[in-house]
Amino acid sequence: MRERQYKRTASKDHLTGLDREESIVRFHNVAGKESGNPSWSLSLPHILVATVSSFLFGYHLGVVNETLESISLDLGFNGSTLAEGLVVSTCLGGAFVGSLFSGWIADGIGRRRAFQLCALPMIIGASMSATTRSLEGMLLGRFLVGTGMGIGPPVVSLYVAEVSPSFVRGTYGSFTQIATCIGLIGALLIGIPAKEIDGWWRVCFWVSAFPAAILAFFMEFSAESPHWLLKKGRAADAEAEFEKLLGGLHVKSAIAELLKLERGEEIDAVKLSDLFCGHYFRVVFIGSSLFALQQLSGINAVFYFSSTVFKGAGVPSDLANMCVGIANLSGSIIAMILMDKLGRRVLLLVSFSGMAASMGLQVTAASSFASESGALYLSVGGMLLCVLTFSLGAGPVPGLLLAEIFPSRIRAKAMAVCMAVHWVINFFVGLLFLRLLEQIGPQILYTIFASFCLIAVAFVKKNVVETKGKSLQEIEVALLAP
Repeated sequence: MRERQYKRTASKDHLTGLDREESIVRFHNVAGKESGNPSWSLSLPHILVATVSSFLFGYHLGVVNETLESISLDLGFNGSTLAEGLVVSTCLGGAFVGSLFSGWIADGIGRRRAFQLCALPMIIGASMSATTRSLEGMLLGRFLVGTGMGIGPPVVSLYVAEVSPSFVRGTYGSFTQIATCIGLIGALLIGIPAKEIDGWWRVCFWVSAFPAAILAFFMEFSAESPHWLLKKGRAADAEAEFEKLLGGLHVKSAIAELLKLERGEEIDAVKLSDLFCGHYFRVVFIGSSLFALQQLSGINAVFYFSSTVFKGAGVPSDLANMCVGIANLSGSIIAMILMDKLGRRVLLLVSFSGMAASMGLQVTAASSFASESGALYLSVGGMLLCVLTFSLGAGPVPGLLLAEIFPSRIRAKAMAVCMAVHWVINFFVGLLFLRLLEQIGPQILYTIFASFCLIAVAFVKKNVVETKGKSLQEIEVALLAP
């Protein structure tokens, strides 16, 4: 394979050849291991700015939950379930389109610019939705917002994996799930007055433009991914960014680790076919399967159907949504605490096992053995348990884990492919859930979901390696070794 050649700059510290590289590796061997872990506080501000995109993701998923009825009355499509469904699903369609191009965007213009590009359609789309007087304007605004939502999740997973110190990478990865939960809860809280105050739904859309503007502005001052800079031959800039993120003592060892793999990595552009055959097939298969199993576990069906179940138990929809949001947030916080202690693999196993058990409660609730009151308690308890256990592992881990296991050369594009799989299955689960519930009944449907959860447990045991505390380079060597 060809040796990596770097562009020359005026900097005296720029790494231009193998002699310089070998001297850095020697420095790493003698001194790098003695310097301990870098300070987590240096990288934290950059991570917090990036997770604003996750907040926006959650906010836009939930913003139409409480406001859809008011929107339909104001825009004149009240009573049309097709129009209401389009307002919700157009956003998912935009997210699919955005996710398809996210890898090429992140590799082409860098992680920071990709965040800013993600914020732009969210600002424009939210403004269009807030000011529109027609269904068509609302749908266009939702589609634009969706494209930003599609770009954001894979880029934030890349960014967190590439700028975080390895010993807190799992904790930082959990921030994205927590930010998504806070966005969902924030959207539900802000939307509560919509049924009482005319035009309040417009305020709900205007509000989302502010965090999007904050993301675009503060990302200008955040660090770029040193991995991306080194791939572009900008080694001096990569050193400067590592100094921001890790501190001066750790710059040389961090650069040395990257160069160990960069030396033999080909500079040719990654083709789509590269992801599905040969050297990289295994990791892309693992990533796509994890996202597919995440959606086939039935979690989004639980989210979509939770209000109906709570309503049957006599719980108002806004209180029901808050209960689900709190369970989601609680599990995400626990995951943040445990991610770098127990590891990603353990959390995935516990999460999918817990979801299988919660689906078992739903099956029991739908059986003839449960009394009417018992069935309600089992349904509500099963739903909350499902959301809680999902947020422990199946929710936050796949995005972080995939960014860790994908090699640097394909990381951005492979994330885009896996997120596209996520959105396609998400769409079909949402589309078919209620129809399947009518056709085959809750017992069979929840049994199918439980079966997918158990398949996920077996898949994780066989295919997922533990990445806790390992550098991205160590993980790449372990997975792609002959």
